[in-house]
Amino acid sequence: MINKKAYAKVGVDIDLKSGLLKSIKTDMKRASRPEVLGSLGGFGGLFDLSKTKYTKPVLVSSTDSVGTKLKVAFMTGKHSGVGVDIVNHCINDIAVMGAEPLFFLDYFGTSKLNKKNFQAVISGVTRACKASKCALIGGETCELSGFYKLGEYDLVGTIVGIVEKDRILTGETIQPGDQLLGLPSSGLHTNGYTLARDIFFNKLKLKPKDKIPGFRQNLGSALLKPHLSYSDLLLTLTRRFNRGVYSRKRKGNKVLGAIHITGGGFTGNIPRVLPQNCNVTIKSESWPKPPIFKALIEYGNVSFEELYEVFNMGIGMALVVAPEAVDPIIKFCKKKKQRAYHIGEVFSGQGEVYLR
Repeated sequence: MINKKAYAKVGVDIDLKSGLLKSIKTDMKRASRPEVLGSLGGFGGLFDLSKTKYTKPVLVSSTDSVGTKLKVAFMTGKHSGVGVDIVNHCINDIAVMGAEPLFFLDYFGTSKLNKKNFQAVISGVTRACKASKCALIGGETCELSGFYKLGEYDLVGTIVGIVEKDRILTGETIQPGDQLLGLPSSGLHTNGYTLARDIFFNKLKLKPKDKIPGFRQNLGSALLKPHLSYSDLLLTLTRRFNRGVYSRKRKGNKVLGAIHITGGGFTGNIPRVLPQNCNVTIKSESWPKPPIFKALIEYGNVSFEELYEVFNMGIGMALVVAPEAVDPIIKFCKKKKQRAYHIGEVFSGQGEVYLR
């Protein structure tokens, strides 16, 4: 009889971890790029920037977590979607600067590795990376016995992308008269879950398998809708509508700024790209709200202002565009099978957002 190793006895099974990492290497290889050097499993990931097409490359990086959306995954036992969430959230954070995603690294921390759950999460990570032509170059998987609640885990991601120095989207050329377009979200994406869970599970006493009040949609499925990636569309739009030599000048450019509507909602994120002399008005009735948001409005007992401060309310990405480009961009998005709504406008002010 083989004795169990001492480290495994106290909750850290190195052999299990090694076996799991070997089992996912094939999937991870599918999410790669020609610039990736070396094999998976090294102390660091290698990426050859000289093989990219960029002449004045600027690296853009971001890191984030899935947050308490994980609690819904734990409740339902469905874990693949949160792997997609972490990748797409990070990709959108750099897409707003005009950056193409290059490579991604994940952190998966848990008290005790669960093979099925771990593989489901990494499968989602791999699938999302592949869809966005982003290499899954490495990461960290660790067992911290007694640190996390048994059966739960934390999921964090780091993205690195690239953009030409002269093409960085900063929002600095935005001016009064410019217009805002909104790209629909699939649901809550990865923000506002602490409040949403309190409303649905504590106040309304619902279960994940229950229907959203007043709708046919299953609550658990609605809450676990994966975070959408807008990277491909945004890169396509800037190539098509920004023909100017420099992004820091308006001449020849129609897409002037982009905003990922995440934590902080509309009021917290839009000012991040506004010049100090500009305000924005958002027309809250200018796009349809998915059922999950209609239920939050009706049953949440949350003020109108706070709803748009916490949640994306059905808009996952906002674009600030030149007024003459509104219709052409909406039509272009339609051809790409992506809806876009005219949701607001820029006027003189001090960098504030007004909702109506």
